[in-house]
Amino acid sequence: MNKIAFIIYYHKQNFYSLNAIAGALETDEVFDSIDFYFARSQDKLLMGLEEAIKTYKKIVLGISFSTIQLFETYDLVQKLKNLFPEKCLIVAGGSHPTGDPFGTLRMGFDIVIVGEGEGTIVDIMQKIANNENYSMVKGIAYINDVTEYKFTGKRDLINLDEYPPFPVKNTRFGAIEITRGCPYVCYFCQTPYILGTSPRHRSIESICKYVQVLATHYGDNTDIRFITPNAFSYGSKDGKNLDLKKLEDLLINIREIIGKNARIFLGTFPSEVRPEHVSNDTLDLVLKYANNDNITIGAQSGSQSILDSCHRGHSVEDIYNAVDLTLKNDLKINIDFIFGLPGENEEDIKLTIGMMKELSNKGARVHAHSFIPLPQTPFAMASVTRIKDIYKREIKSLISKGSAFGEWKKQERLAIKIAEYLKTKKLK
Repeated sequence: MNKIAFIIYYHKQNFYSLNAIAGALETDEVFDSIDFYFARSQDKLLMGLEEAIKTYKKIVLGISFSTIQLFETYDLVQKLKNLFPEKCLIVAGGSHPTGDPFGTLRMGFDIVIVGEGEGTIVDIMQKIANNENYSMVKGIAYINDVTEYKFTGKRDLINLDEYPPFPVKNTRFGAIEITRGCPYVCYFCQTPYILGTSPRHRSIESICKYVQVLATHYGDNTDIRFITPNAFSYGSKDGKNLDLKKLEDLLINIREIIGKNARIFLGTFPSEVRPEHVSNDTLDLVLKYANNDNITIGAQSGSQSILDSCHRGHSVEDIYNAVDLTLKNDLKINIDFIFGLPGENEEDIKLTIGMMKELSNKGARVHAHSFIPLPQTPFAMASVTRIKDIYKREIKSLISKGSAFGEWKKQERLAIKIAEYLKTKKLK
């Protein structure tokens, strides 16, 4: 009865961030006071809570979510509050709660972790384990007893080497986060506003430690994937000027650990690369050390004026060069485009469609997205409209040829609802 049940809603869209949280708790002695439960579906979550209430006096439920999960998460929390009133402490973390902490509390959460969660979750669990008040833990937001919103202040950004990328004792393996922070500050992206603009790299020694864990567990079936804002920027001091020697040192060390039969994926899911960083030298590293037959780049628009207004930091020519070089090196390429970016006019749309046609004719695949406003970004309050018919006709044509894919239709519907929420703060 003295232990804490920490139930993690371990759904597929957020398990990377939840891995980091579970892993962080393995670094502290409070770990011995916690029984962990990983629920992969809502049904299993509800069943797990029903069972935990019979056994534990202290139950903490951790939910991480992004803005595109806003409405389904709201429905879930309402269900939890109705079924288990005051039975557990519900903690929110992730990109949306960080960007909209007050709104997240109004959804029914008890605590919001604002920013990076590794150090914060350790402090919260220590307080709970010791029967102490957690209200002064830095990096959280909550509503106090007199219904006032409280934020305890920002924490210092973490050193990635101090925390594992995934839990080892609880054996929830996954991709290894090698870099946090992005210097480009794209106006539609939350990453630099949450994780900072100066890149922080996990050391080669630390990465290899967890590569060895994976290799020991999986043997020749080991797959090494990376989490990073830009796969080619590992080791770069500013994230813009590449340090390819450092990147190659990392790949050499990983290959020595996993052997020739296991696989490395560089520049593909769950990370991508910037178009201006695609060169013969970077592609040589993919061909020499990695096993993926493709890379993914972020183009976002075929209009230079839109790229500039989004603060992308690269040119239209960079996109064409990246595609030509990649295909010349016998690698496939997927290209992200965002439809309906703020300020886009008919000429911008024509330029983007022209680029998509030209690049798909060369052999590239278009990954289609609809613009979604995200909290704490310069475009958070931008207007959202339906995707223009000219876009829809072209993308449907490309999809029919096998030259495009993506969930842009679902995103279009969500974007309109999210934009309304960000302006009104009303979920219903």
